Amino acid sequence: MSPNPNPNPNSFLSKLKNSPRYRWFIFANVSIGTFMSTLDSSIVNVALPTISKTLHTDLSVIQWVVTAYLLVISSLLPIFGRIADLIGRKKIFSLGFLIFTLGSFLCGLANNIWFLVGMRVVQAIGASMLMANSSAIITATFPPYERGRALGLTGTVVALGSLFGPAIGGLLLGIASWRSIFFINLPIGIIGYWAAQIILPPDQPHKGTETFDTFGAVFFSTGMILILLALNNGQDWGWGSFPVLISLFVGITLLVSFFVTENRVNHPMIDLTLFKNRPFLIGNLSGFLSFTAIFSNIMLMPFYLQHILNFSPSKVGLLMTAFPLIMAITAPISGRVSDRIGPIALTTTGLTLISLGLLYLSTLTSTSTALQVVPGPILMGLGSGLFQSPNNSSVMSSVPKPKLGVAGGINALVRNVGMVVGIALSVTLFENRQAALLKGIPNPDALQQTTAFMTSYHTVLYVGASVAFFAALISLNRKGYARAK
Repeated sequence: MSPNPNPNPNSFLSKLKNSPRYRWFIFANVSIGTFMSTLDSSIVNVALPTISKTLHTDLSVIQWVVTAYLLVISSLLPIFGRIADLIGRKKIFSLGFLIFTLGSFLCGLANNIWFLVGMRVVQAIGASMLMANSSAIITATFPPYERGRALGLTGTVVALGSLFGPAIGGLLLGIASWRSIFFINLPIGIIGYWAAQIILPPDQPHKGTETFDTFGAVFFSTGMILILLALNNGQDWGWGSFPVLISLFVGITLLVSFFVTENRVNHPMIDLTLFKNRPFLIGNLSGFLSFTAIFSNIMLMPFYLQHILNFSPSKVGLLMTAFPLIMAITAPISGRVSDRIGPIALTTTGLTLISLGLLYLSTLTSTSTALQVVPGPILMGLGSGLFQSPNNSSVMSSVPKPKLGVAGGINALVRNVGMVVGIALSVTLFENRQAALLKGIPNPDALQQTTAFMTSYHTVLYVGASVAFFAALISLNRKGYARAK
């Protein structure tokens, strides 16, 4: 007996898809994937000391639990965005839930550090499928007059994932083993996959004759992995060491080969003509610089709070949550306002506030109080909230619908690379400056070490503030934006 071609209009599914709030159900499903991937990134950091002790490994090895995840995501984001444009976003997004959940399950079973790292790679493949398509699905679902609001709420979900990760991780470590931080993803992933099958609209068949650019994908992913590997480990391995130099040389060569390939093939993995679109180019460039500036401080601030001000870990965690908390409150408001007035004023103001927040932190001393510290993260959280939502809306609204997947992948890639560059820049600049200040002092006393730390930290903050201010100037040139009506 053939299925009924006209399903019961009173069925739950029909009611759901005919609901005037259907787009918000889609948003909720996308948010599950976004929250899960950001939560897992921050929740793992809390457990690293415990995992290191349990699996009998040291810091140089345990860092690969984080590094492998970041490298794989960054190398695959545009690839899965392009694949989704070709075969359907629902398919890739749903598969992302399954792969991430499987990787989480296997991570929780790991009894060997390299097996754990390998399963983090599996997690990262799933996470890249989710991240590459979340903005594209939202942009395709929401009309222009609501797009900024929806993308702003997505920024809130990202901030909440970062905010609750350490707290949930600490709670789970207190009542169960470190394996629970991976097993907690299982019900979330299963619910996310089930909801995606029911809620997301069916993929439209791709009627064109476009093919997937395999050579371009290999050149890009391998090149990105090698360059990010060098940036992430340059300080530890030595910037002049053979592994770093060869990684940079081969990585840059592969990326040059990628750009040559993209200009010659009929159906490139990344349509480079997208960067001729001014809002797309300016939005991604200012976005990259914003994350570089923000992460120049995020890496060093906990050391300042704990080692210089002697704050307890719980107090440090509380102060560090000011940034994502303020961002979570500001982002949806900023997104909604950008739907009415456009992105230029909000993005430029946000980047300026990030710069001012970093400059404020540069005035702190070795005797500052918690109340004196907190305005810095608040200013940066406010600035990030003002910037991210309108910027994402401007970038995603500037590309044609068939290119939304790859555009979303590039947008997420920019965020990840900005984080890596910010961390590498801050650590390298800080340690080189500190070494220069202590040169010739064989046994520096506590005062000399503190003075060298503060001077080096302030130098990093000045550079970060300059990067954010430069991004603000770039954002002012975001011409060609048509206000949604």
